[in-house]
Amino acid sequence: MKFLYDNLLFFYLAILISFCIYDISLDRKVEVKKPLEVKEIQKKITKDVISLNAKKREFCNLIIPIIDKVHNELEIQFEEISKNLTNEKYKQRISDLKEKYKVQTDEELLMALKPHPKSIAIAQAAIESAWARSRFFKEANNIYGMWSVNKNAPRIAAAQMRGENTIWLKKYPSLEESIRDYYKTLARNRAYRDFRKLKMQTDDPCKLVEKLDKYSETGEKYTQDLSKIIIYNKFYMYDE
Repeated sequence: MKFLYDNLLFFYLAILISFCIYDISLDRKVEVKKPLEVKEIQKKITKDVISLNAKKREFCNLIIPIIDKVHNELEIQFEEISKNLTNEKYKQRISDLKEKYKVQTDEELLMALKPHPKSIAIAQAAIESAWARSRFFKEANNIYGMWSVNKNAPRIAAAQMRGENTIWLKKYPSLEESIRDYYKTLARNRAYRDFRKLKMQTDDPCKLVEKLDKYSETGEKYTQDLSKIIIYNKFYMYDE
């Protein structure tokens, strides 16, 4: 009888131990699942990064060819006028250009006519249009956040007001017109005179953007953001 009891006790003890072992194995299985959850998070992050890269590619495919076209035309004009400043045949044309760019001297005219690096135009387009996702871009072809003061010209209202005043932004017939107006603005606006002076000395976009602090209310931070975008996205390659 005692032998039978001992065997039964051993049998039940063995079952109890097996349950304990199984519980421990379950705990280990739960622990193994944690790395799998991390992998799922990593997949999600990777997916988001791909989406961002796709958005950037879409932006570049749309904007850069137009910037190329406008920049090349301005570059040709700059070279032509540079070589013909004393040519009588160009006298009227030079006079008209001086009036257009609001300058008096030949030196000032060349400063206005020389187009700044494409990398800067691309980086500013990315910031100001939120990579071609802003409402102003979609509804008004306004890539660079250009304000409007002419109530008779096509324009749209910003969602936010400055005090009690409505902020109006220009509405362009095309993206090309928006880019042309942007280059003209930086070529003749008094706020960018130092920028124009420096671009006659260097084509380094990271040095030049330091003179664009007046383009945005964020000032120096804006110029730092421009440099980061140019470097990170390798936009400087488009200046070669």
